[in-house]
Amino acid sequence: MSNSRKVHVKSFGCQMNVYDSNRMADTLAPAGFSEAATPDDADLVILNTCHIREKAAEKVYSEIGRIRVMKEEAASQGRKMLIAVAGCVAQAEGQEIIRRAGAVDLVVGSQNYHRLPELVARAAEGEKIVDTEFPVEDKFEALAAPERAAIRKRGIASFVTVQEGCDKFCTFCVVPYTRGAEVSRPAAQIIAEVERLADAGVREVTLIGQNVNAYHGPGPNGADWTLAQLMRCLAEVPGIARLRYTTSHPRDMLDDLIAAHAELPQLMPFVHLPVQSGSNRILAAMNRKHTRDEYLAVTERLRAARPDLALSSDFIVGFPGETDADFEDTLTLIEEVGYAGAFSFMYSPRAGTPGAELKDQVPAAVKSERLQRLQALITRQQRAFNAGFAGRTVEVLLEKPGRLPGQLVGKSPYLQAIQVMAPQSLIGETVAVTVTEVGSNSLFGALQESAIAPKLAAAGA
Repeated sequence: MSNSRKVHVKSFGCQMNVYDSNRMADTLAPAGFSEAATPDDADLVILNTCHIREKAAEKVYSEIGRIRVMKEEAASQGRKMLIAVAGCVAQAEGQEIIRRAGAVDLVVGSQNYHRLPELVARAAEGEKIVDTEFPVEDKFEALAAPERAAIRKRGIASFVTVQEGCDKFCTFCVVPYTRGAEVSRPAAQIIAEVERLADAGVREVTLIGQNVNAYHGPGPNGADWTLAQLMRCLAEVPGIARLRYTTSHPRDMLDDLIAAHAELPQLMPFVHLPVQSGSNRILAAMNRKHTRDEYLAVTERLRAARPDLALSSDFIVGFPGETDADFEDTLTLIEEVGYAGAFSFMYSPRAGTPGAELKDQVPAAVKSERLQRLQALITRQQRAFNAGFAGRTVEVLLEKPGRLPGQLVGKSPYLQAIQVMAPQSLIGETVAVTVTEVGSNSLFGALQESAIAPKLAAAGA
């Protein structure tokens, strides 16, 4: 491989994987790798995988087969291409990936990305490598890696990992087995990363973790900080206009975090709070560690603190033993809460989880019918939520050019995409926009000219 090399990272699944993919590319940059938009001319292709859905591993093997053809074509041209598999499938499958897919050169687990330059160098010499052991003495090493890696701006908004792993052990979930126990980054590392992102032009930061509001990283004085304490410090970073966090667990929604929603203007009034089911019986079988009433109490406390707050959630339909009555409990909970959006899935057994061993699996046809009903209800609520913005003026963080000449796209405080005609000099600015039209997937608006005149003047537009 030459000194000038290219890496293409394909990310599957959650926001954590998007963040990890960026950090992998950043970690490899000092070793001479630049990012390639496609795998075709890459010297190294990394598949950053997700194991949360059924048949995830098979999809990875299918993708490996496609990349293998490119690897063979590269070899015929005298060029060497390496294939690496990272992420949760790598963590779960390990050596099996090398056995089943001989074209793979490197398998690296989710907590070992900081070793990528060394591992890639060894793979380039012909060694087949599997590195999926959870760190012991250096358990914070992988999370600390961005502290030393170059921070490259990839947009106006950025994810920042603050917490990894999970101690909840929901019976349907593989995360505790693929990401390990809960571990939180020291606050100083996170603050330094956000400061560098702000210096690079990032204006919105979303703090991410498998249970992000379980954050308990050491603060500057050595005592553990809560997520709210971290948020209050990050709100003071110059240039950071917006803060978000995901994904939350209802059991970890502490009073100080709820208070932060009332007190920090930078903290957006939109919370993703998964409930999974509205049935207490199913919640207990899922080992969710909260009841329906406890979940509803959390939503009420959040809205009492911030009346304009909106919620989204996750739902699993057809968990083993779910009856028609259990499913109706989920529908009535959705009606009671009123969501701005949600992610919903049919239950699929994950090997190695307690849920996979449960009897009374729900027939696929029943799960499909229930999912359609649930998604129809969520869609109605989401459309009603968006329709309520017609004629309203909202603050929009403009992020990038739109499809049309002279058009910019930004996001509202509620993560709604809003398209507006505006000069490119306003990218990165938060501007007042009056919503003129509500589309199926986005909103359209017009700038409040009087409100942006000083910003245009400052930008020289």
